[in-house]
Amino acid sequence: MAVNLQAPRREALLPVPGVDVGTARAAIRQPDRRDVLVLRFAPGTTAAGVFTRNRFCAAPVLVCREHLMRSGGAVRAIVVNTGCANAGTGAQGLADARLSCERLGERLGVDAAAVLPFSTGVILEHLPMPRLLAGIDAAVDALGESDWLDAAEAIMTTDTVAKAASCRVEIDGRPVTVTGIAKGAGMIRPDMATMLGFIATDAGVCAELLARWAREAADASFNRITVDGDTSTNDAFVIAASGASRLRLEAADAGGERARVLREAIVSIARQLAQAIVRDGEGATKFITVRVQGARDDAEAAAVAFTVAHSPLVKTAFFASDPNLGRILAAVGRAGIADLDVDGVDLYLDDVHVATRGGRHPQYREEDGQRVMRNAEIEVRIVLGRGDASTVVWTCDLSHEYVSINADYRS
Repeated sequence: MAVNLQAPRREALLPVPGVDVGTARAAIRQPDRRDVLVLRFAPGTTAAGVFTRNRFCAAPVLVCREHLMRSGGAVRAIVVNTGCANAGTGAQGLADARLSCERLGERLGVDAAAVLPFSTGVILEHLPMPRLLAGIDAAVDALGESDWLDAAEAIMTTDTVAKAASCRVEIDGRPVTVTGIAKGAGMIRPDMATMLGFIATDAGVCAELLARWAREAADASFNRITVDGDTSTNDAFVIAASGASRLRLEAADAGGERARVLREAIVSIARQLAQAIVRDGEGATKFITVRVQGARDDAEAAAVAFTVAHSPLVKTAFFASDPNLGRILAAVGRAGIADLDVDGVDLYLDDVHVATRGGRHPQYREEDGQRVMRNAEIEVRIVLGRGDASTVVWTCDLSHEYVSINADYRS
């Protein structure tokens, strides 16, 4: 069960002018569920993305990078399938990813290089191409009939809740829409992106500026989450800007107020989606914020935060509501800071001061720690006392259900 996360309301997800949504049930792995998504973009749409650094990256990731480079960021469509990751599939996988782009390009009357393919699901299996191609045809036929909630549902795998968010801002006196969807619940430790995430806006943004924002938005959101410490073969996060609002931003506008407003809206949507992934982490019962302060630099802060957030011992203690908080100190101590002065480290659990000067705080009582750990949402705050750098990472606990889900994933 997701932690304080409900499915978005259909009416709260704003349509994005210049973007049409189509979904289909292709039975790629499971019958009678949405598993193919097509997004059609208006002419002039630009896109940028960040992708997994996993060396076994999936065929669609390779094709996406190739198409974005060839087109200079000009895109006309996206196709996504669930149920099969098309990763670890060699030359056949690449051919299948390209064929899906060709089929969608033919149906929409656009160049295949202007189509970006995405897949998620089981690794080391080939796509069932007859079913996928039929699904692409059905999704094209449904363009304009599906909406963003349908889109969010169509990209789910082990997710229990669809993940989508939307907002509208005013720039130069005109409304500008930003809507995003994401999927992910396991194999989550993004390295440049999340499992799959897509944000669309009706602003016009040049490819150079959009590429910068994709990196910055990922770093502020998806690159700050972990469920289990595993980086997927298929991680991808893409922003598309249709330009239908007639607002146009060039690279030279990056420092201006108009760009600031739109960038903040994009980052806000990305952060909501990223946190939703953690809240829906496989088997999760707790949503945990790990905040590190007083680090010497950003890299040091991130190293400590992720070491704590990845630790199976820390995560299982949170699942059990067991204030075995020495596990957190042990994780801080092995985060790779060779000259860490443990006497300068303070540890807090929400409002409870747990440790100081290298040991238990004199006023800390175990019942106070247990009171906090029973909560569904908990903040771990670690103050290193070494400088002014800080960071935040969002994670979840590790439960019996996580093991069951992944033991039975292909069943």
